[in-house]
Amino acid sequence: MKERLYLHLDMNCFYAQVEQQCFKLHGLPIYIGGWYKGEQGIPRGIVATSSYEARALGIKTAMSAYEAEQICPYVIGLQADYEKYKGVSALIEDVLEEFAPTVEKYSMDEYFLDINFLKDKSRDEITQFGNDLKNLIYREIGLVCSIGISFSKTYSKLASDINKPDGLTLVLDKQEAEELLWPMPLDEVWGIGRKRYEKLKSKGLMTIGDGIKRGYPVFQELFGKYFGKIMYEMIAGKDRAKVLTGELSPKEQLNYMHTFSTQSTDPTRISGELMKGIMRLCYRMRGYRLRARSFFCYLRIQHREHRGINFRFTTDGYTNLDGYIHHECMRKAKPRIKGLLDAGYALRGIGIGTTKVDTSGQQELFFSEDRQQRNFYLAQDAINNQHGNGTITRASVMDSVPGKTHFLERS
Repeated sequence: MKERLYLHLDMNCFYAQVEQQCFKLHGLPIYIGGWYKGEQGIPRGIVATSSYEARALGIKTAMSAYEAEQICPYVIGLQADYEKYKGVSALIEDVLEEFAPTVEKYSMDEYFLDINFLKDKSRDEITQFGNDLKNLIYREIGLVCSIGISFSKTYSKLASDINKPDGLTLVLDKQEAEELLWPMPLDEVWGIGRKRYEKLKSKGLMTIGDGIKRGYPVFQELFGKYFGKIMYEMIAGKDRAKVLTGELSPKEQLNYMHTFSTQSTDPTRISGELMKGIMRLCYRMRGYRLRARSFFCYLRIQHREHRGINFRFTTDGYTNLDGYIHHECMRKAKPRIKGLLDAGYALRGIGIGTTKVDTSGQQELFFSEDRQQRNFYLAQDAINNQHGNGTITRASVMDSVPGKTHFLERS
């Protein structure tokens, strides 16, 4: 929750701007979409986006191409060219990486920059930085953008919408937030769509200011204890999420290590700890969209000279589902746990992890996960994400070693 400073950059009418530049259509109304001319030359399809000149005439996103050309017979319709837009987006990213050490590509035309190095600078210096960035993008790429700078990631995104096109808006303290952002409707905040906004309106919450004044309990009542609190913190500008680079997933290994508060000689409790470790590991693997078929397990014992034993195991194919990994792990772990306990050792901790991960997602010839089992785990993840980790868990986890966590480590 430490103080941070964020910059959100939004390329205004990105697709339309790119096409206006490519075809020298500056100042003319155009729309982009997947459209075509039907019988008798009648345009068919949908408007994906339009230039500001077209928007001024009333042509909007999701309008039919026929409707757009009824409004303005001389509007120019162009097919979307996503490969072209990806190329221009990559050029913009190259420019941004010269301005800040950490750049998050939120979408093809939106970026977050970590500008904590400006946190203690004057307002004039921060303003100059934003203007320099806007000017450089125009000079190098030929496109205009709007920038928002704030102490909250959510607020920086909201601020970039205020002065479009080619705008720069700073929200650096609570007073500015109250003046510029609090009057905005709640559905301007990311994560609040039409249905959630209807629920909020049913409680009399229309604007960001309304939500802040009522506090987080009403959000928890509507959206659950954990997700409701997160939503409120975003609305109140208390979110301090890091700016994420493209390297979201570990490349080599994931692991989970847990040292018990007290040693254990109960095989049921120890098995429960392994189940818990496998659940945590698989949850994170699914979050990173990683799979593995080679794993290691570590059984740490209570002894001055011997640390414990390690063993490896494999599944029939690449997976991140608890059931497959637990089955193979316990097939090798049970006799080893029994051997250690029979020899008079007490277990002090466990570890579970991958030895190599797969990010390709390719199907295998001789192994396929059970679809129903995968859907179950995805539903479980969704519920735990909203209501807190452990809301849905396996019964065997309840047999884990009692006591507070003494030491927990994970890569």
